[in-house]
Amino acid sequence: MAKSDPIVQLPDGFYLNRTPLLAFGLLCCLFSLWGCAMSLNDVLIGQFRKAFMLSDFQSALVQFSFYISYFVLGIPAGMIIKRFSYKWSIQLGLLLYLIGCCLFFPAAHFATYQIFFIALFVVAAGLVFIETAADTYCTLLGPPGRGTHRLNFASAFQPIGAILGSSMGAYLIFRDGDLSREQLSAMPAAQAWQHQLGMIHATLEPYVYILGVLLVVMVAIGLTRYPACKGRDQQRSHELDTTGALKRLFANRRFVLGILTQFLYVGAQVGVWSFIIRLSMRLGHINERQASVYLIASFSAFFIGKLVANFFMRHARPARVLFVYSLLCIVALGYAVMVHDFTAVYAAIFVSGLLGPCWPTIYGLTVDELGHDRAYGGSILVMSISGGGILPLLQGYISDATGGNMQLAYIVPMACFIVIAMFAAYCMKTNDEPAEQIVFDATL
Repeated sequence: MAKSDPIVQLPDGFYLNRTPLLAFGLLCCLFSLWGCAMSLNDVLIGQFRKAFMLSDFQSALVQFSFYISYFVLGIPAGMIIKRFSYKWSIQLGLLLYLIGCCLFFPAAHFATYQIFFIALFVVAAGLVFIETAADTYCTLLGPPGRGTHRLNFASAFQPIGAILGSSMGAYLIFRDGDLSREQLSAMPAAQAWQHQLGMIHATLEPYVYILGVLLVVMVAIGLTRYPACKGRDQQRSHELDTTGALKRLFANRRFVLGILTQFLYVGAQVGVWSFIIRLSMRLGHINERQASVYLIASFSAFFIGKLVANFFMRHARPARVLFVYSLLCIVALGYAVMVHDFTAVYAAIFVSGLLGPCWPTIYGLTVDELGHDRAYGGSILVMSISGGGILPLLQGYISDATGGNMQLAYIVPMACFIVIAMFAAYCMKTNDEPAEQIVFDATL
């Protein structure tokens, strides 16, 4: 199909004859925005642990307060899409993201850990609406049969945002002059608190830049035309048949297995990244700012891995790629748990390079052929992101219970990847269609 041909909705009402590049490109920017927010959490865990004198379990509550919003708001986000549009959900999400960033300023002013929880929850609430819309929308903005690959391509922009977020955290939040936790504990309380306040206020600077970017993206998306992609029967596409949709979805075996798999995958991904600073500090006897280099390296490996995975996805079935990558993750995490030297950190970074195809492939395999239930199916899958708030708590508990043995805590993501490999094997047995092909041009 020529690139000069007009972009039109296909007869099914869901897909397009080709991808609108400007609209699709702005969706890719959204992946970077939530990658930035999520990677900053990994830095905040290290900063809050010292600034508020927290245990590993308590510091993991940063992720819990962030990711629990996905569970709370996943269904409402799907209802917003069903009732209005994908674009409307994205705009609402960007507004909530912006409000959440603004809440960091009163949180730092009052120096209260609980207010930071509220701010993180609101930021994540915005991401729920954005992700619920963007993940599914990316699969629809183009010809059918290439939706999983479009989502893989768009999600390659997430690590770009994650690299920027972790870099801002490393160089704007962590300071060379910051005292260690041990030094703070040895000081008089009043003097130590002054240093801790400085660490708390340092968390604000990255969010100033994020606010500016959010405003630009909100205006750009507001001025861009987006197709409905909600099916030929527009009246049915707006019906809020929540009960009927849920019954149909949970009668779908692959969908149910996909939810569990996505829950465990996100928990494993967040767990690998949340504690890599702690792992590096423990094995390398270095401070937070030095250890944050390995967090940046993890997101860089994630980005490179995305590109490599997209290459393999051109020549193999998505489920097969997911299966092989999951096995490699199990081996690498086993090494990180059992080998007691700094090479365990490099193993964890290697795992980051293997995460590239996991989320979009699990998502695509799960929502495929859901028809008018796609909005609800996508919202429930987004709810499964709450695994990122629960499983890191288990890692923190294991570390605290074993005297700070963060290596042993990495057994949690290793167990998750065993289940992910099983899901991929199931999809390989039940899905016999030929591998999809992709060309990264206007026919995406």
